[in-house]
Amino acid sequence: MSILDSVGGTPLVELRRVVPGGAARVLVKLESHNPTGSMKDRMALAVVRGASAGGRLTPGGTVVEYTGGSTGTSLAFVCAAMGYPITLVTSDAFSREKRDHMRALGATVVELPSEGGRTTRELIQRMISTAAELSSASNAFYADQFNNPDAAAGYAPLADEMWEQSRGRLDAFVQSVGTAQCLTGVATVLRGRNPRIRITAVEPAESAVLSGGEPGPHNIEGVGPGFVPPMWRPGLADEVLRVSTSEAKDMARRLAREEALFAGTSTGANVVAALRVAQRLGPGLNVATLACDSGLKYLSTDLYSSG
Repeated sequence: MSILDSVGGTPLVELRRVVPGGAARVLVKLESHNPTGSMKDRMALAVVRGASAGGRLTPGGTVVEYTGGSTGTSLAFVCAAMGYPITLVTSDAFSREKRDHMRALGATVVELPSEGGRTTRELIQRMISTAAELSSASNAFYADQFNNPDAAAGYAPLADEMWEQSRGRLDAFVQSVGTAQCLTGVATVLRGRNPRIRITAVEPAESAVLSGGEPGPHNIEGVGPGFVPPMWRPGLADEVLRVSTSEAKDMARRLAREEALFAGTSTGANVVAALRVAQRLGPGLNVATLACDSGLKYLSTDLYSSG
């Protein structure tokens, strides 16, 4: 058995204390149980394997990518297991734990300065441009998570797992949008299983571009790039809900204290939105969402740091 075989097969648990009375059940897929503590292990494995099988990544070739942290850590993990060097472009806007984790897995890490530690459209575009420039070197493979179709395919097993774990009783799925690859892969499979399932996308209230707002800085790591991602398309979601950074952080802290679910800010945003959907649907139905990653990735940030 390879370390890569440990990707996927994560638990699905029911929230017990933060869900108000009279609401639908809220089920959370614990993607923090993946090897690097993130759902991004799934897409990283699919992207690197796809590139290798297709001849775009050759023996001795270097993987290059831009990342808010979790994608880079996951790609570094897969590359370490498969023997590929990797160069990652990230920023001080993202947690120290993520950047240290990438380096620990052997990645070369290029850090760009941010605007006060916040995610902005300009920062993401600088990261993308830098990675694209680095990938022009010979024998480099540019993973390009916003545009790589293998990324969405990597999330299809996640949807199959949720369906089986819920015994085919899913009425809604809620997920925050960064690249839109996860929502694309999961929604495609779930709608094939249940055409009536409701798909809800989540974005930062401070940068609500999917729902027609203006881009702006926020502190929900890994989502809300400040522009409409290339994989986004009309009809991908039935609705888009806005969740503020403060709401997301407050819920992440509540999840740790009240549900013993230790996760990051995007998970907090997911649960805030999932509770809204659950209250609307009412009892007897099931809403699923994701714990995108582990709270261990954020101990040095103001999400959990007491100093």
